[in-house]
Amino acid sequence: MRATNELQGKVALVTGASRGIGKAIALELAGAGADVMISYRSAEAEAEQVVEAIRGMGRKSAAYKSDAADHAKSKEIVDAIIASSQRLDILVNNAGITRDGLIMRMSEEDWDAVIATNLKSMFNMCKAASRPMMSQRAGKIINITSIAGVTGNAGQTNYAASKAGVIGFTKSLAKELGSRNIQVNAVAPGFVETDMTAKLSDEQRKRLEETIPLKRTAKPEEIAHVVGFFASPAADYITGQVLCVDGGMVM
Repeated sequence: MRATNELQGKVALVTGASRGIGKAIALELAGAGADVMISYRSAEAEAEQVVEAIRGMGRKSAAYKSDAADHAKSKEIVDAIIASSQRLDILVNNAGITRDGLIMRMSEEDWDAVIATNLKSMFNMCKAASRPMMSQRAGKIINITSIAGVTGNAGQTNYAASKAGVIGFTKSLAKELGSRNIQVNAVAPGFVETDMTAKLSDEQRKRLEETIPLKRTAKPEEIAHVVGFFASPAADYITGQVLCVDGGMVM
């Protein structure tokens, strides 16, 4: 976690923050001094543990249960944060799912679910958050994409399409909001130590790591550090960028 209080007085919202990368991001921002609100879809117990950890750092926190693809609920969450905190400085769109499969076997339901959770949810949250940020004439929006959105990946047409959409959305929104001093950037992780990679066999892990120049997967905290940078004053003159945190895979 960041060791300074450079985000002191800031209010952040991190979606999909009950575990994994989202949890690491929430703790990173709290460690830098921000009050951090989180949203989650179903893991209530895990979400409350994150809230308690943030409060243990002396920061304010609350968890909101929400299907991120629900437009009305997204606005309701942002409105609740504004009502309680009078501001929203940082939005991290991290909520995402996978429903992998070859196109010939992919169901319409699996396509729709991934697009809704990974792409529409970002639209919902950004639309809700942009108004208060514009009123403040300041804000940071960080969208979590993936290297799959940069390079594509067989068996992930739905996921790669959603994450490529995140990149196009990020660049377009950065142009829309730049005049109001709102920076919009994206972080594109490669393979990260999550519940998914924990299920790999030793042989599968070895094959995976051979595709990575640094020969290892990332820790969630290594993704969170980059999000923390984009949220910090050090990134005030950076917008519309996509930073790959992938151990060199795209290279």
